[in-house]
Amino acid sequence: MGSTTTKNKPTTARSRAVLRDVEPGSTVECARCGERVKFQAKVRHKQVICNVYERGKWMRVEHFHSDCYTAAGEPHGEVDTTPVVKARRAAAAPTAAPTLQTRSA
Repeated sequence: MGSTTTKNKPTTARSRAVLRDVEPGSTVECARCGERVKFQAKVRHKQVICNVYERGKWMRVEHFHSDCYTAAGEPHGEVDTTPVVKARRAAAAPTAAPTLQTRSA
């Protein structure tokens, strides 16, 4: 009896865009208008961050003001607005700490 094996086709990476808050210290420039994507404490501006792939190979990251990305015609596809899931910090399991023994004279 012969067995049949199938090879999985590699998935082709493609560009994608996500909506994120502008973080403090941001020094990136908008790929459309060339202006800095600025953080402001009282106004939580949003930016679109794009991983750009060409022929299945990662080439660069582009940043846009959210309005500029829309005005550019969403060049890297529809924006994923799913919020970032931050890693939950669970309390470490208690471990037996080594005890110090003192010598009595």
